[in-house]
Amino acid sequence: MTFVATNPTTGDKIASYPMMSGEDVNEIILAAQEAHLIWSKCKIPKRTEMLTVLGSILRKRKEEFGRLMTLEMGKPIQQSISESEKCAWACDYYAEHAEHFLAPVPAPTDATISYWTHRPLGIVLGIMPWNFPFWQVVRFAVPALTAGNAVLLKHSPSVPGCAEVLAQIFAEAGYPDGLLTNLVIDLETTGEVIDHPLVRAISLTGSVQAGRSVASRAGAAIKKCVLELGGSDPSVILADADIDDAVASCRLARTINSGQSCVAAKRFVVVEPVREEFEAKLVTAMAATVMGDPLNPASDIGPLAREDLRDTLHNQVQRSVSDGALLLTGGEPPDEPGWWYPPTVLTNVGPGMAAYEEELFGPVASILPVCSEEEAIRVANDTAYGLGASVYTEDSARGERIAAELIDAGNCFVNGIVKSDPRLPFGGTKDSGYGRELSPLGILEFTYPKTIWVK
Repeated sequence: MTFVATNPTTGDKIASYPMMSGEDVNEIILAAQEAHLIWSKCKIPKRTEMLTVLGSILRKRKEEFGRLMTLEMGKPIQQSISESEKCAWACDYYAEHAEHFLAPVPAPTDATISYWTHRPLGIVLGIMPWNFPFWQVVRFAVPALTAGNAVLLKHSPSVPGCAEVLAQIFAEAGYPDGLLTNLVIDLETTGEVIDHPLVRAISLTGSVQAGRSVASRAGAAIKKCVLELGGSDPSVILADADIDDAVASCRLARTINSGQSCVAAKRFVVVEPVREEFEAKLVTAMAATVMGDPLNPASDIGPLAREDLRDTLHNQVQRSVSDGALLLTGGEPPDEPGWWYPPTVLTNVGPGMAAYEEELFGPVASILPVCSEEEAIRVANDTAYGLGASVYTEDSARGERIAAELIDAGNCFVNGIVKSDPRLPFGGTKDSGYGRELSPLGILEFTYPKTIWVK
């Protein structure tokens, strides 16, 4: 059995990758444990040395890595190149701050000496998605490794070439053999890896369904999980918002990565006084968005990553229209090779519709009209998800209060699109998962606090 990488722009096969046997996987786990035992004894400055080298590789070869991402999952090339640069930024961040984040914490007690320290868990299995094929891996693996763990990478079958190259460049950066290994395995074998007694934690970025399955299996074995799951992020546009700025931001938020981001804005909750203006200008902006060859720097969006994803998105749009939503632009995939879906705007979206209840993973904007700020906040929170949210208003203090106190989401931005940043914790609440990546919290997730007391 093999994984086949397919170019979503054309539907053509790129390459195939044979899956590993159970015996191979067991040997890899044993080697990872050996590597972890040695690595965890290294001083933190020794561990951070490799981060500087890894960051340099990611910057120097960003065009090469960008092209690979674009070929395997269709990301516009300029965004692919930027993704490699962002990975390098994460390396720089932890290289500079890891020693401070992992430093022992003194706690004066009745002892002569008392403090707690942060110890690595062991082997961490990363189950990663295709939509940000380098960033998702680097943002979990870099802090996990720097904390003293070993990493097993189970990447998406859609991007096997990216997985292979990532393992190679960690090795080129000087990480010891066995410390980060790419596993080319199916779901059944992945479950067996979760069960393995030497695997102590799991980091998953994926669907709610996948999160429930992994959390259940890991919980039965008393293993820690970090889960970054789906999102149906609201953008609240209040009556005092600068509509031109809000439209430009919302258009970008809905089309970045061709709309395939858990944290992308998906539901635009607009108060009635500005609804008509916002709607008209968003339709114009979305219709002007260039859909084309993702290797062409002039293209704003490329194809969706897989045919089934395109078909699911179109079905959601059709069901929403059947249930009363109005289609203002887009909504019909072109009859040509590749898995394209045009920039689309739906309005009059309400409860019970797919565009209201479900995550739409593609360039489809849903406008949810409301009458007041209070109703906007209620509708924004009327979702099982809680990953990101945005508020648009010219009163920044008002926006901050709404974001900080009233909206249920792990990441709330005012007058800007939600995005991850190495300096800030990233993660969700409700069905969007638990645990945090990035920031000091991200490096501490795969450690355990050990209390030391000396009389």
